Amino acid sequence: MQHEASQKPHPSNPDSGEALRAARDILPLAIGVAVYGAAFGLLTAQAGMDGLEVGVMGLTVFAGSSQIVAVERLVAGAGASLAIIAGLALNLRLLLLTASVREIYAGRPWWQVILGAHLTSDENWALMLSRRAAGEIVGFWYMVGSGVLICTVWIAATVAGNIFATAIPEPRALGMDFAFTAAFIAIACTMWRGWSDALPWSLAILVATGVGLTSIVDTSFGIVAGGVGGAVLAGALGHD
Repeated sequence: MQHEASQKPHPSNPDSGEALRAARDILPLAIGVAVYGAAFGLLTAQAGMDGLEVGVMGLTVFAGSSQIVAVERLVAGAGASLAIIAGLALNLRLLLLTASVREIYAGRPWWQVILGAHLTSDENWALMLSRRAAGEIVGFWYMVGSGVLICTVWIAATVAGNIFATAIPEPRALGMDFAFTAAFIAIACTMWRGWSDALPWSLAILVATGVGLTSIVDTSFGIVAGGVGGAVLAGALGHD
């Protein structure tokens, strides 16, 4: 019995098997990330960024939609302050994502909590929820393993898009800007669990649209407000 206890993995120790399985499971989603990552890389060139700046941004921020919003503001002529505020506002939704899987951080050292939170994205969060819904037991290292692969693919694709921007200076001419929308639609489809989600989703859409159409705040706050509104309603209805 003592030998078996000594072989039991400690929660803080890396589980390479779970991490590798997560990287393999998220590979199909990583292909989609590469597509809109390349499109984003082309957009960064229009904002005057070089490959090194794009790579550092991807590694330190690693929040695709927030990076896209911030750079779009720069391309549109907005100042750096507004671009940063818009990106931070959209990134607030990650608080909801990490809160929904907060049990995987219980009992872990601070550096693992920071690592897991930093590597949490729409893709690996949705993948974890779908695996759990299917009855699989996945935890912290599943999130980390899938997050490392997504982060690597994202950085490589954005830098590649930036480098090749001189050959394709206008991504919208190829329709690649729609890759952002297509990626979000694909992620939303994986999160849909049935008609029980209809009311929270409908409220989230209405709130996001309503706030986004006002001129009082930046449109990025509409997504945050919609997410909070939908989450509150889901909690009131007793949904996870």
